[in-house]
Amino acid sequence: MELIKQIKEAEAQAKETVEQAKKEAVKIAEQARRQQSNMLAEAENERKQAIEAAQTQAEQEGSKEVENLKQQSKEQTEQLRQKAKGIIDSCAQKVLKHLRETQ
Repeated sequence: MELIKQIKEAEAQAKETVEQAKKEAVKIAEQARRQQSNMLAEAENERKQAIEAAQTQAEQEGSKEVENLKQQSKEQTEQLRQKAKGIIDSCAQKVLKHLRETQ
């Protein structure tokens, strides 16, 4: 009788251990899912931040490039004006000289 009682107690204890192990496995699996979800959310956040940083940097570099091009354009325009002014002055002098000579 005592042996049967011990066997039943061992079976009950084994069942309890199995149930406890199942609960623990479910708990661990749920923790792993939450951790994975958190890691995915964090990775997505980091990706968005990297994209925003790249966009900001590109905008800044683009603005600098635009300013440089504007400055170059102004300088080239001024150089062309100076060159054209010199040519116009020279032509005007020639026309005046020609007019004076023909009168």
